[in-house]
Amino acid sequence: MNKKNSRELRIAYIGGGSRAWAWTLMTDLALEPDLGGIVSLYDTDAAAAQSNKAIGGYLSKNPGALGKWEYITSSSLEEALRGADFVIISILPGTFDEMESDVHLPERLGILQPVGDTAGPGGIVRALRTIPMFIVIAEAIKNFAPEAWVINYTNPMSLCVRALYHVYPDMKAFGCCHEVFGTQELLAAVAGEELGIKDAMRSQINVNVLGINHFTWFSKASLGQQDLFPVYESFIAKNYEKGYLCGSPSLINQRFTCLNKVKFDLFRRYGWIAAAGDRHLAEFMPGSMYLKDLESVRSWGFYLTGVDWRKEDLKARLLRSKALSSGEESMELKSSGEEGILLIKALCGLTRVISNVNLPNYGGQISNIPKCSVVETNAVFSLNDIRPVYAGSFTEEIGSLMKPHIDNQETVLNAALTGDRAYVYEAFSRDPLTAGRCSFSELKALADEMIKNTMAFLPDIWN
Repeated sequence: MNKKNSRELRIAYIGGGSRAWAWTLMTDLALEPDLGGIVSLYDTDAAAAQSNKAIGGYLSKNPGALGKWEYITSSSLEEALRGADFVIISILPGTFDEMESDVHLPERLGILQPVGDTAGPGGIVRALRTIPMFIVIAEAIKNFAPEAWVINYTNPMSLCVRALYHVYPDMKAFGCCHEVFGTQELLAAVAGEELGIKDAMRSQINVNVLGINHFTWFSKASLGQQDLFPVYESFIAKNYEKGYLCGSPSLINQRFTCLNKVKFDLFRRYGWIAAAGDRHLAEFMPGSMYLKDLESVRSWGFYLTGVDWRKEDLKARLLRSKALSSGEESMELKSSGEEGILLIKALCGLTRVISNVNLPNYGGQISNIPKCSVVETNAVFSLNDIRPVYAGSFTEEIGSLMKPHIDNQETVLNAALTGDRAYVYEAFSRDPLTAGRCSFSELKALADEMIKNTMAFLPDIWN
């Protein structure tokens, strides 16, 4: 961090025209009294960044705003990054048209993807167009903000972080994801149901996290002196068939909700608590398990989030952006529950935090996988420092589930760097969602068509 005064920070927001994460950031910053400064919004969609500049200005003037921030726009990465103490990356790689191909084209081979942004054919092809963008961003950070802390929110998380360190090994970058929080909330609810502890909060659930983004596990979980594993096992015995909906039904978006039946099943099979949403977890497992067909998806109690819905949702958010930036509508000052601002406070020396984070396995956080792999484990955040916590090792059974995805980190990175389709075919063939369900020639043809559909966002090496 370049400045010691936490009220004189400079944050570079790459993807500053976002109609989701940017609004989350701005509201959380407004509610934090101990931080302030300048947020420089950079986006290839300059008009979107201008809209968020106006929205940020209105938020800063809100009588309830505790943090004092000035929002500006930048016309280049260099302009945004110079002098930055923190860099936030939250971009959509391509458009929802490309994502539509990622998610839905594989359906012709019976391959269903609830999300399609991390694993499976969709995650692989999304990575092919995302990694070149992150190479450019990493070079710019290396040149113009080499000492800045870099926080990534973009998926596929593991490969985005891997690309940043590939370019600049000394980068101070990490990836944040809220999926673990949802499982902590589930365990807090379980404590209420089983132990009568009705006021348990997510932050009180202590967990040992190990895995890769969206395919994380708890090997330990406790609330005070109470080991939650036997409590969770008892709860599952009562709720395995019907599942359990965590949270208020009135606040749940059915495109994203689940009955946690996949989590329950994985616990029974492997003995650890799977710590992500069921939509994500299902994509990392063999396609014959939870994504065999639509009837199977319904029986496991989760949803496929179709890109048609995302497109309609974007239309609604564009209308809201117009209303917010014109002052016709005001944004509620309500905490998002995300930890990004808390982590910034810790790195400024204002607090000390332990949280799950995506980092290279350089410190051997997980002992039985390669050190170059990007893993998700706990880390201690304090003044200008992140110290990963040793998480232990995967069991043999869980390690076998993780291996194809960890191996694919390097394979897909090599594909993106070289434009060699052989790496893509290898990754498609290895991924458990597709392995054994289609012939190699079918997967090869699928990969070629998906690459063709995203060619506008690929570098010339693919031509």
